[in-house]
Amino acid sequence: MNEISRRRLPAEWEATVAVLMAWPHPQSDWEAILEDAEACFGAIARAIAPYARVIVLGPDIERIGRLLADIPAGRLVTVPYLGNDTWTRDYGPITVETADGMLPLDFRFNGWGLKFAADRDNLATRHIDSLGLFRHSPANCLGFVLEGGSVESDGQGLVLTTDSCLMSPNRNGGMGREEILEAVKNYLGAERVVSLANGELAGDDTDGHIDTLARLLPPGDVIAYTGCADPSDEHYASLKAMADELRAMRTPSGNPYHLLELPLPDAVYDPDDGHRLPATYANFLIVNNAIILPVYGQPLKDRMAADILSAACPEHVVVPVDCSVLIRQHGSLHCSTMQLPANTLAI
Repeated sequence: MNEISRRRLPAEWEATVAVLMAWPHPQSDWEAILEDAEACFGAIARAIAPYARVIVLGPDIERIGRLLADIPAGRLVTVPYLGNDTWTRDYGPITVETADGMLPLDFRFNGWGLKFAADRDNLATRHIDSLGLFRHSPANCLGFVLEGGSVESDGQGLVLTTDSCLMSPNRNGGMGREEILEAVKNYLGAERVVSLANGELAGDDTDGHIDTLARLLPPGDVIAYTGCADPSDEHYASLKAMADELRAMRTPSGNPYHLLELPLPDAVYDPDDGHRLPATYANFLIVNNAIILPVYGQPLKDRMAADILSAACPEHVVVPVDCSVLIRQHGSLHCSTMQLPANTLAI
């Protein structure tokens, strides 16, 4: 336990060596819109490449190499692997800092509470390790279900999460609330875990991941959160209640957090069956001195979100990427990426 207590989960804005992605393929849910999906994943990879290396899992690395041939040499690493899906945020390693260096943690991924097959995704971290990519082999945390999109860190001991996901009975149902929170503290070396009781977007398969709702920003006392200004919108009440929870939070020094409300994108519906899709600007990726921002072809709100993040993080370049295709499978940009902190890789 003393070894675990010396762990620290870095904030996303700390130094990143690479970002892990997985390429859409014909045996995944992307089959019907594969060409559009590949274009979107390619745009994300190209947006990341100037700021960090991109590691891409996929069954056909020659095809991936051809499609991403414009990424400069040394910035792209392709890894042959056939996964179930492409959401590396939730099955990739969560990396903590220890006295011995950066340690990837390999948690169990069960398809967001047994909703989808995850047998191959759940083996991805061990496959990467078998190829010698990590400096330290991942710690086996497979007795606990934890997805990267469900936790947000300030790098200083705070982990922000949500009740709707973390307490889902189909994840760690044999454990009580306090036991789950204590496990998160121990695994991630957190001093405190704040779990929000409100929020969750329509069409979100994750049961309300924090990375769709509220994100910590540097230096750690700023939170950008998804708001809703339309009382007639189905999200209005829950997002208002979530904002009230965020206002009640206090930093370790006892001060309120600086809150920045991101607009809720106009409702986007699936063209096939008409259900609402979980579009959110909170699903951005911070990678070194850039913020890769998902946008949805809504010029006014897309610009508002970019301007808010630019003002909050003036030392970062905001790079928009249209993720209208990604939300067709109920995720967005952050969901499709997992940052690997500096000194994590052996290559």
